[in-house]
Amino acid sequence: MSGQSGAMRLSGTGLSCVRGGQQVFSGLSFEVVSGQALALTGQNGAGKTTLLRVIAGLLAHTEGKLELAGGETEASVSEQVHYVGHQDALKPSLSVAENLKFWAAFLGKKSTVNAGLEAVGLSGLADLPAGYLSAGQRRRLALARLVCVERPIWLLDEPTAALDTASQEKLGELMRGHLANGGMIVAATHGPLPISNAAELRLGAH
Repeated sequence: MSGQSGAMRLSGTGLSCVRGGQQVFSGLSFEVVSGQALALTGQNGAGKTTLLRVIAGLLAHTEGKLELAGGETEASVSEQVHYVGHQDALKPSLSVAENLKFWAAFLGKKSTVNAGLEAVGLSGLADLPAGYLSAGQRRRLALARLVCVERPIWLLDEPTAALDTASQEKLGELMRGHLANGGMIVAATHGPLPISNAAELRLGAH
């Protein structure tokens, strides 16, 4: 991945998180290095989404340590992360291309909007208002941000949701390419990811 200095390692040690006065998880540890994927599994309420949001810097952990080694020295962890959550976060009145341009500007790095749309098979719908997209197309547009702006760590919450078989295969290609280039993936999922050899961390419900 460009902008990186050598291999990267993302690790959490003894992490705990409390939300709304309730313990979501505690004593949680994990490690992911360049070229690896980690699948977060477990029942609803186990803390999969919460852990992704902690890594992304959207939630604070109450105990433990979260560390990133080998990344861009002048960038925060959140600036080196792509977080694609449950919500596709699209403006329905903007076109498909305009939505992606908005996100590229928001993420603040050199972007390749056309390459992002092509990677998810939406080039032909670039001028269509996003409000007309199907659920699967909206999901693909959200995932196009991964290609549009390069970041080494992908945090994906149920990435295959609403995707048909062909789109899941395309996502698998993107994920394998990202890992082959030294990227990392942490994905919360109820089912199998469209890649092989992902490590698994099962979170227990609280």
